Amino acid sequence: MRDETVARNYAETLFELASRNDALQQYGEAIETVAKLIDEDETFRLFMETPRIDDADKKAVVKKSFGDHVPKHVVNFVLVTIDKRRQRLLRSISQQYHALLDAHMGREHVQVTVARALDDTTREVITEKLSAALGTEAIPHIRVDAGIIGGLVVRTGDTIYDGSIRRRLEGMRRRLLEADLPAVSGDAATA
Repeated sequence: MRDETVARNYAETLFELASRNDALQQYGEAIETVAKLIDEDETFRLFMETPRIDDADKKAVVKKSFGDHVPKHVVNFVLVTIDKRRQRLLRSISQQYHALLDAHMGREHVQVTVARALDDTTREVITEKLSAALGTEAIPHIRVDAGIIGGLVVRTGDTIYDGSIRRRLEGMRRRLLEADLPAVSGDAATA
């Protein structure tokens, strides 16, 4: 929990810096570039996160690697994380920064589960309907699960909207099992 709080604080600082420089999107892309390299290149990740490697060497590599590709303030920000021994949090800082950016831009990430793969038109319709329902720009993340049979399940934050056929069938089954059905007499059953 502490690391998450620290990452959030660093992300807020970077966000404030980006805001002052009218570069919210650019700084977001830049910190994502750094985080993505750490995620995808194990050698670079180990280099950045290993305490036995001198901070001056890490800084030199960061300046050389990102100096011409990301804004100067973002490079300096990464250098500060090295000074404070927080470079292992850069991936989390990037995620927290993007959460701040999404909130600022009025966007909300929504998990959508469907029974079958969607075509582009259906995907657009779902995005429009979700945006209208949530009152904000919805960014759906579609997942296919044939187990829901049909319909869709939407998760936004801690709220789940289950419009699946499977849930409806389970509800019908429960109601039928709980129903007090009248006993059928022998004459009525043979008629």
